[in-house]
Amino acid sequence: MRDGYYASWRDQEYEASPDGDRVRLYSGGPVAGFEQIGAERYLRVVPRTDVAELTYVTSRCTWRGQPFQVIGEHGQWLRLEYLGELPAPSDLGLAAYDRDVHQVWARRAEIGEISEQRG
Repeated sequence: MRDGYYASWRDQEYEASPDGDRVRLYSGGPVAGFEQIGAERYLRVVPRTDVAELTYVTSRCTWRGQPFQVIGEHGQWLRLEYLGELPAPSDLGLAAYDRDVHQVWARRAEIGEISEQRG
């Protein structure tokens, strides 16, 4: 599941992190001009003006007929954050994570179609 910044640079899309007038690009494998910074983690910093697109990507789904954002995954389980109207329906068994923030672990097989939202 994708959740974070992504940038298009030289006709490729990379995980990214805006850094003022620069963008930090990350790759999971070797790419020419990228520096290895960890196991299967490579970095290149480029001027913001060299990036064709910089956008935040989230993964959304439905579970039990309600809208959620996918915020994590572990094996066959997905961590979901409720996006519907408050108060949240009590029959969903959501845990209050913070004020007006409700989350739950759900089996992947119970999840409706997962789609990416860019913006």
